[in-house]
Amino acid sequence: MRRCNQHPQAGMTLIEVLIATLILSVGLLGAAGAQIKALKYVDSALMSTQASFIAYDMLDRIRANSAGDYRTSALTATHHGISATNVAGQDLNEFKRNIRQFAGDSARGAISVSEQQVTIHLEWDDSRAEGLDGAFQSFTLRSQLLLQHSVPSHEQV
Repeated sequence: MRRCNQHPQAGMTLIEVLIATLILSVGLLGAAGAQIKALKYVDSALMSTQASFIAYDMLDRIRANSAGDYRTSALTATHHGISATNVAGQDLNEFKRNIRQFAGDSARGAISVSEQQVTIHLEWDDSRAEGLDGAFQSFTLRSQLLLQHSVPSHEQV
């Protein structure tokens, strides 16, 4: 008895092609999911970096104007007690504007000065990166200030 089909198989069957396509698509979906998560975390890191820039900018302003009164317990977008006529008031208004531009109206900032210790605290909504509504992220900067004493003028000899 002779077999009709004595040639070896050449090529791939349709089932093999479907299985290969399924494996490839699952791998690509996993890679896309990892990319989306990475983008969320990069955005969160960018927000933290911007918060640190704002806090360090305010700290530099406080150091430059050590005689100014920068004490505030809750600086928010609706804070009306800031006078823009002095340097400290202008700095606080700029601080408030920077916070609002960086994270919107839900962001909060606070500055506390206790003797020579300055604490700048920023808080913003980071629900996009966390995946939860109302997930807040915060950044706190503490620094010691060197009090400026009046330096005697140069004596002429």
